[in-house]
Amino acid sequence: MKQILLIPRVKIHNANALSSPYTIGFPAMSGWLGFMHNLQRRLSIDFENIKFNGVAVSVHEINLHTNKSENDFNYSIISKRNPMGKDGKPTAFIEEARCDLEVSIAIECENIDPRKIEDFYQKLTLTLHQIKIVSGDVMGFNEKGIKVLTIKEEKDFKNFIRYLMPGFCLVSRQDLMQQEMQNGKDGIDALLGNLKITTIINIHNKKQGKIICKKNGWIVPIAVGFQGISDLSEIKNSRDNQTPHRFSESVVALGEFIMPYRFDNIEQLFWRYKLDAENNLYLFENNFIDNNQQESKL
Repeated sequence: MKQILLIPRVKIHNANALSSPYTIGFPAMSGWLGFMHNLQRRLSIDFENIKFNGVAVSVHEINLHTNKSENDFNYSIISKRNPMGKDGKPTAFIEEARCDLEVSIAIECENIDPRKIEDFYQKLTLTLHQIKIVSGDVMGFNEKGIKVLTIKEEKDFKNFIRYLMPGFCLVSRQDLMQQEMQNGKDGIDALLGNLKITTIINIHNKKQGKIICKKNGWIVPIAVGFQGISDLSEIKNSRDNQTPHRFSESVVALGEFIMPYRFDNIEQLFWRYKLDAENNLYLFENNFIDNNQQESKL
């Protein structure tokens, strides 16, 4: 039996659109897991035993802040202007991709007391209006639709999936890279090999012909964690002087956007933290396995 906290139809403005160090689009799962962790810390002040174990996100709509003029080859990021400095001159800024999106968020949780459920909903609603989600501002959400679902059997799972439709959920497809790497390719070749799209053009009439790709579906590169590249140590002037510090780099793998009806069980849906201390890896784990190997309808 699992408890699932459902927060439907959350509208977010100016969210961080970095999917990985190399790509922009849907916000990275690190941001959604960070939101889950922040929410647990705030709610645990009044509900001491509450625990959040994993998060799933169904995106219903997304608007990436980019622009492409008629004669442009590439898209350009639409940046926001920072306030003027004290001297009246423009301040320096870092070009950063942003997006507006509407999502439904599901959080796997424990120890929510049914006797205090109304107090919990009230505190949760107040907290959601006070915090950011993936660096974006919460513009609104379906307050009356917030609920805690109990998943005991398959019909409960199917009922839960209905709340995520229509939309797309991001899952891990590291298995596609692993298959390539077992055949002797390195990580970057395995990544690019699954993203490559080949278009066959008829040289006589210049018409586009067959499009060939390694795997049917909406495959994208995503960040799935961090690799420590230095020893744990203390650092001066850090925001948290109780926690050891280390430098790290992003770990990039493949993900896939799929519609919720394709999930066979609830374990395939959620992302969770995973620590591999022996290899200095701080990962975000998802257990999706494409058992059906069915072709995408996209």
